[in-house]
Amino acid sequence: MSSIAFHIHADDPRVKSLSAADSRMGTLIALIGEVKTNTQEPHFASIARSIISQQISVKAAASIRSRVIELAGELSPAALSAQSDEDLRAAGLSTAKVAYIRDLCDKVLSGDVDLERLQELNDEDATAKLVSIKGIGKWTAEMFLIFGLGRENIVSIGDAGLQRAARWLHNMEERSDRKYLQQVAHMWEPYGSIASIYLWEAINTGHVDSGETLEERVSQAAH
Repeated sequence: MSSIAFHIHADDPRVKSLSAADSRMGTLIALIGEVKTNTQEPHFASIARSIISQQISVKAAASIRSRVIELAGELSPAALSAQSDEDLRAAGLSTAKVAYIRDLCDKVLSGDVDLERLQELNDEDATAKLVSIKGIGKWTAEMFLIFGLGRENIVSIGDAGLQRAARWLHNMEERSDRKYLQQVAHMWEPYGSIASIYLWEAINTGHVDSGETLEERVSQAAH
């Protein structure tokens, strides 16, 4: 099964519900317009890519991923299991990441983690299954729930970008505990994932770090 591609636009009932529940989110949605995500790949490849990409730049991750695919032929449990630790390290994987990939392959091949049946589990149980894999933390599991399984009500509290974007959106005073999402995420239920996608897009399009408020960005866009 492949990852989910989101295509969100103003006429989407979920977007209308979000806008009605949180007027500032509605303003942001109107400012950004439609959003598309195009990640389409098998579940195993998606998780393997997440492990490869941890704590390195996007460019470095892409380069290492290409070398791993060139070595193994594809990102699949059987193909990766057939490679030696030495060859995987030569492709650019750290010793820790080789161990993580091995654990992922072993758990999938043994049936301990059935990626195709995660969809049958609720959010909490699916997350627990994913974090049982070495190298997969809560944030990576939450990203998989959103983009791999299409779960609609995930807000990753541990995502520093989302916290920053939530603070900007609602023009909040600085907090020493940095808990901005916790103040407002309840308004986005049951579509927290879609709110998250708009907040990430607000970062990607430069709104959050512009030094301007939401109102100023809207005014600027109108001229």
